[in-house]
Amino acid sequence: MAAPTKTLTAACHCRNVQFTITLPTASLPLNINLCHCTICRYVHGAPCCFHAPLPVGVDLEFIAPSSMDQLTSYTHPSFQSTKWFCTNCGCHIGDQSLTDVEWVISTSIFDANREEEGVWKFQTHYCPGSAADGGLSSVFSTVDGHQLRMIDPEPAPASQVAGTEEGEGEGDRDEDEDLLAQCHCGGVSFRIARPRDEFIASSASTGWLSPIDPKRWLASMDVCDDCRLVTGTNVIGWMFVPVDHVSPRPPADLLIGSSKGYRSTEDVLRTFCGTCGATVLYWCAERPQIVDVATGLLRAREGVMAEKWAVWRANRPAWPENGLRYHGGFSRALIEGMKRWGTERGHAQEFVVP
Repeated sequence: MAAPTKTLTAACHCRNVQFTITLPTASLPLNINLCHCTICRYVHGAPCCFHAPLPVGVDLEFIAPSSMDQLTSYTHPSFQSTKWFCTNCGCHIGDQSLTDVEWVISTSIFDANREEEGVWKFQTHYCPGSAADGGLSSVFSTVDGHQLRMIDPEPAPASQVAGTEEGEGEGDRDEDEDLLAQCHCGGVSFRIARPRDEFIASSASTGWLSPIDPKRWLASMDVCDDCRLVTGTNVIGWMFVPVDHVSPRPPADLLIGSSKGYRSTEDVLRTFCGTCGATVLYWCAERPQIVDVATGLLRAREGVMAEKWAVWRANRPAWPENGLRYHGGFSRALIEGMKRWGTERGHAQEFVVP
């Protein structure tokens, strides 16, 4: 008698990439590792990635007309795997080992991700020491009552990681002047200025600055379905910046360097790096002078949360109902953790994006 199995379906936002995996039920739950390393942050544009290794011999079965042809690959001499993302919308689907072709899959794009289904188990904060503040590993340490392990292997030298010639190691540059945002391959790179005095004094600043510190930009975590399916991660952070405070100033199509554009709806334009797949910018017609910058690209010396530059909304992420429906355990851990972290760190409990 054949061993029982469970088949899961995955798809990116544009649905150009759709596939199934068939797992032996004896292998479940699969362990989710939240990787905070600089590679994963700069490749996804998110605070971390959400990956699980598939059992040996389990492969992706593409749903026609979807195939590997709809994916772009990215690798680098420092990598032990090839990273794959949708060529059209930028969604990362996972990494394939260079040595044994086994998959480490992005768990955030599957139809089955609710904790009660018993498919996945949040297991590890991996590489939390890759940034000074620990990123989300300092925000929460348990999911569904399970204590996540902290694993911090020896990091690769900065010289082996693409895109790190500037950023954490920018030498004598005065970070108070501007902040670098850059994807892993370096194909998308720009700088963000602090709120200028004329902007602070103008009506254009209404709603976009916090009374806590008008020299920092507002920022928020986001767990909406659309962001999840264009990044391949359960959460992304956004920092809200006027277009004229970005240098070089993005053109109307927002395409900086190796960027590609994707419209998730008629009035929403998103960009990602066409080379490494990093989410870069979000723009919507309701507020055309503001762009949301993916915080995983920020090269702030103080860490992932870029606290010298951002005032975070601690009370809630954007679209919490989406996150709670998709995986309540993770979303509750994030929401409760951000409230606690924000109180301790002096961030805004609430604000409404205009």
